[in-house]
Amino acid sequence: MARDTVETHFAEAVAALSPGAPRDPGLPVREGTSLTGTRCRELFEFQLGSRLLDIAARWLREQGEGFYTIGSAGHEGNAAIAAALRTTDPALLHYRSGAFYLTRSAMAGRLPEEGLRDVLLGLAAAAEEPIAGGRHKVFGHPDLAVIPQTSTIASHLPRAVGVAFAIERARQLGVAGPWPADAIAVCSFGDASANHASALSGLNTAAYGRYQGLGLPVLFVCEDNGLGISVRTPGGWVEAAHHPLLKYFKADACDLADVHDAATAAAEHVRTHRSPALLHVGTVRLMGHAGSDVELSYRTKREINADLERDPLVTTARLLVEAGLATPDELLLRYETTREYLLKMAMESSRRPRLTSAADIMEPLAPRTPETVATASTVAAPSREKAFGGRLPENEGPLTLSQAINRTLTDALAAHPGMLVFGEDVARKGGVYGVTRGLQKRFGAGQVFDTLLDEQTVLGLALGAGVSGLLPVPEIQYLAYLHNALDQIRGEAATLSFFSRGAFRNPMVVRVASYAYQKGFGGHFHNDNSIAALRDIPGLVVASPARPDDAASMLRTCLAAARTDGSVCVFLEPIALYNTRDLFDDGDNGWLSPYAPPARWAETHVPIGRARSYGDGRDLTIVTFGNGVRMSLRAAVKLTSEGYGCRVLDLRWLSPLPVEDLLRAAELTGRVLIADETRRTGGVSEGIVAELLDAGFTGRVARVASADSFIPLGDASKHVLLTEGEIEEAARKLLG
Repeated sequence: MARDTVETHFAEAVAALSPGAPRDPGLPVREGTSLTGTRCRELFEFQLGSRLLDIAARWLREQGEGFYTIGSAGHEGNAAIAAALRTTDPALLHYRSGAFYLTRSAMAGRLPEEGLRDVLLGLAAAAEEPIAGGRHKVFGHPDLAVIPQTSTIASHLPRAVGVAFAIERARQLGVAGPWPADAIAVCSFGDASANHASALSGLNTAAYGRYQGLGLPVLFVCEDNGLGISVRTPGGWVEAAHHPLLKYFKADACDLADVHDAATAAAEHVRTHRSPALLHVGTVRLMGHAGSDVELSYRTKREINADLERDPLVTTARLLVEAGLATPDELLLRYETTREYLLKMAMESSRRPRLTSAADIMEPLAPRTPETVATASTVAAPSREKAFGGRLPENEGPLTLSQAINRTLTDALAAHPGMLVFGEDVARKGGVYGVTRGLQKRFGAGQVFDTLLDEQTVLGLALGAGVSGLLPVPEIQYLAYLHNALDQIRGEAATLSFFSRGAFRNPMVVRVASYAYQKGFGGHFHNDNSIAALRDIPGLVVASPARPDDAASMLRTCLAAARTDGSVCVFLEPIALYNTRDLFDDGDNGWLSPYAPPARWAETHVPIGRARSYGDGRDLTIVTFGNGVRMSLRAAVKLTSEGYGCRVLDLRWLSPLPVEDLLRAAELTGRVLIADETRRTGGVSEGIVAELLDAGFTGRVARVASADSFIPLGDASKHVLLTEGEIEEAARKLLG
């Protein structure tokens, strides 16, 4: 393989070094540092390994056997950051963390070649790669407490804050977790990423928590190379823009001794004070952003050469040579022998089996164990009578949807001390609609608490809590607000099991006040009816209960699936049905349902992907969900009075759709009307039609849906939302 300027510069610069007087390797490698000569030599090996992995990545790409060339060259100083931490400190690393990973791997007692092989297998997309199994090139390993991160820019900072929060909260609640009680979280990112909304959310939340006196032991590490691919970060910007409530440490990561001392001090501060800190380290980016990057198209030769002069591998070599701990010839020989060895390992890695089928690829996406979930959903607390203040919900009489959800949350909080319910206004106020009323008083602020007004923070806390062994149940106040932070579900929560082969999981149940039809409280942002962005997320469970009894059973199912399978569930609660009591006539209380006692939870269990059928008509099947269930049932009664036999199928689960139940109900009548309260374009009805066609359904199909519009105020909303009258009219047309 031809050598580039980075390799030739290293050889020339090291050859020109002048050996100094020998120092005791047990003493500091130079005056004024705590880095010993012995440790410096060890870290040089990890820096060297990281650099040569980048060389191997490009060689593999040249051979057509490698698939990732974003490297760590210039960032090898993060080996010292790893050395300042413990192997049990959860680490969320960005993609230039090769030296950190190799250092931690060795610190955990693994052989040096094991860490190298991990990375090479990832570069070659080998199925044996120990974390993603060839699905993506990430740094991660369950035995090293390295949580794999995707390439979504800065999306992991909110989760890192959540991990730090969970470390402290688990200790306070007396709940066992995967991290030691004195662990700290570490999260690395680049200078360009520091400007991203996700990064600002994470940093602000950490500062907010510190201001309130919360324990948040997280060390943010900004590795500042001054570039976001081709866009320059203004000099001094990261230091000028950092949050004043975050303890600030600064170092030159091209100088191993300097970054070692700063990282040690920063980690000690976070661990001792249980308080967040920012370690800002200056780096250089060598070899471009990635293998396809032509730096000369946006940088001058002088700028590129200036970075070469700061090469951290050369500066560490200089430390060793000037301390008399190595000679230039010795280090150059080490470089050559390691290079040859690594390229042989790279070739071997490229010959390992790769993923060969869709089934293999998707296997860790969203594991389902229905029987285990069914059993777990029946677990009740022995002390539930105390949790309910002596008045058990099964003795209250029929409940509304809101009340059923509240009682189910109460039962779950009593049974699972590691369950957390949180969000904007959920604690003291009890939620905007009173759904969580009384929960904080019963279970305390440790399990039920308010958050700051930021959906990325809400979901980031859930991500961190879930991966740390707790059971988070965050609330998003309105469906429209979920889109502010959807990547926390799409890019983080839904991908973690996939990119870690199930080694790490994000169990959570995200409760969302959803849909339209609120009386006296209109406008789009409180009546959003679009869930298209949720339904196309692989593996995500989307529940949409309409009736109080279904809401209770389905919420128990979601909680059990999160606990046992690590499922990520979104629980859509129809706002307009929260306090609905009547079905057909005023005062009939037809929408209320009694709360099932624990003895009946098994028989009332609702598995994921099972629908609910009403009626036994043979003329028409109305397929619907959410608010559409009540409208469709009312329409069906009118149609029945006209001599038509109708049945209504409440899907209940919008992802995965209850396809078997759908097809069975469709075949029973041969006519299907889909009543969809979401938008006509991109709405749920499109997926239903596709499922019917894919299954070869030959009957007649029609659909009515809300218009492709935002929701206006007041009665104007009736002109764009699905109505009961439209369902009736479409049904008569289909039956005629």
